[in-house]
Amino acid sequence: MSRGEYKVPGGKLVAAEVEVVDGRLAQVHISGDFFLEPDEALERIDAALTGVPEAATVGQMSTLVAAAVADAHLVGFTPQAVAIAVRRALGQATGWHDHTFELVHPGPMEPTMNLALDQVLLEEVGAGRRGPTLRIWEWSGGCVILGSFQSLRNEIDTAAAQELDIDVVRRISGGGAMFVEPGNAITYSLYVPGSLVEGLSFEQSYAFLDDWMIGALREVGIDARYVPLNDIASPAGKIGGAAQKRLANGTVLHHVTASYDIDATKMLKVLRIGREKLSDKGTTSANKRVDPLRSQTGMSREAIIESMKNHFRARYTSSDGALTEEEIARAGELAVGKFSDPAWIARVP
Repeated sequence: MSRGEYKVPGGKLVAAEVEVVDGRLAQVHISGDFFLEPDEALERIDAALTGVPEAATVGQMSTLVAAAVADAHLVGFTPQAVAIAVRRALGQATGWHDHTFELVHPGPMEPTMNLALDQVLLEEVGAGRRGPTLRIWEWSGGCVILGSFQSLRNEIDTAAAQELDIDVVRRISGGGAMFVEPGNAITYSLYVPGSLVEGLSFEQSYAFLDDWMIGALREVGIDARYVPLNDIASPAGKIGGAAQKRLANGTVLHHVTASYDIDATKMLKVLRIGREKLSDKGTTSANKRVDPLRSQTGMSREAIIESMKNHFRARYTSSDGALTEEEIARAGELAVGKFSDPAWIARVP
C-alpha cells in the first residue's frame, strides 16, 4: 500500500494508505491525530472511498467523504483534507517532504531585475529545469510595486515618486501596491509545482504556503497568524501581504513582502490609496514608522532573515543554491525589455 499525508494549516495531520487494483481504490485506510465522533465514522470514510477510480479528483472524493460523515463531528480536519491525503498517496499530489527546495539569496538588485527573476524562476520550475525554490530578495533602490491589475494613476502619485527617487514598477502577480526601500522590508518568493497545492482553493493555498513563515515568525517571538485572503498579521497589526501567479501548467509563484521598518510618511506621499487606507489609523506623524518586525523582535533585519532561512531548512529538505548564468541573463533581458517598459508599467493606466 502507498501512503500520503496532509497537514491542515492550523489543524491536524491526515494520513491515507491506499491500494489500487484495476484502476480503483481497492483498500483505503485513513488515520491521523484529528478528532472524530462517533468512532465508526472513520470506517464510513474508508468505505466511501473504496472502489473509487484512482483518477477521481479531490472534489469528487471530498463529496463522497462529506456524505459519509454528514452526521459526524470532524475536528482539526475536513473531507477535503482526507481527499488530498489520498491523492498524495496515489502520487497525484505532493507534500513539502516530497521535494528538495533550493534556497537562493543573491545580493541587492534593481527593482526591475527582482521582478524579472520572479517570471524567469517561475518558468524554470514550470519547465522542470529548476526544482522548487525559495528566493530572498535584496534591493538596490527604493520602489513601489504595482499589482498586475492596478491602475497606475489611481494608485501612484508619480510626481511624488519622482521627487523622492522612488521607482514605479509592476509585477506579474495581482494584489495591492507595496512600498519598499533597501533595508526596510523582507520579501521572499516561493516557486513550486502545482502538485504541492493540488486540491486546495486559492485561499487555502495562501494559508498553506504561508504556514512556514507563520512558524518562522513565532520562533522569533511574534504571535503571527494568517488572515484571509492574503495577509500575515499579529495582535499589533498587519505584518505583510502575499500575492500569487500561476502558469497554465499549475506552477505557482507565491511571494510575500513583510514590513521591517517602513517610512510611512514617504509611503503615503507616493501611494494614493494608502492615504485613504491609513487615514483612520492615526498615521500623521512626520516620524511615523511601520515597523512590526523590528519593534516586535528587537532583531536586525539580517538576523530575522537568517532565522527564517534556518526555520525553513529545519522544516523541509533544502540546500543552499544560486542563480544560474542563464537565469540571470534571461532576467536581465526581461528587466530591460519588459519590466522597464513604460507600456508594461502603465498596462492599466
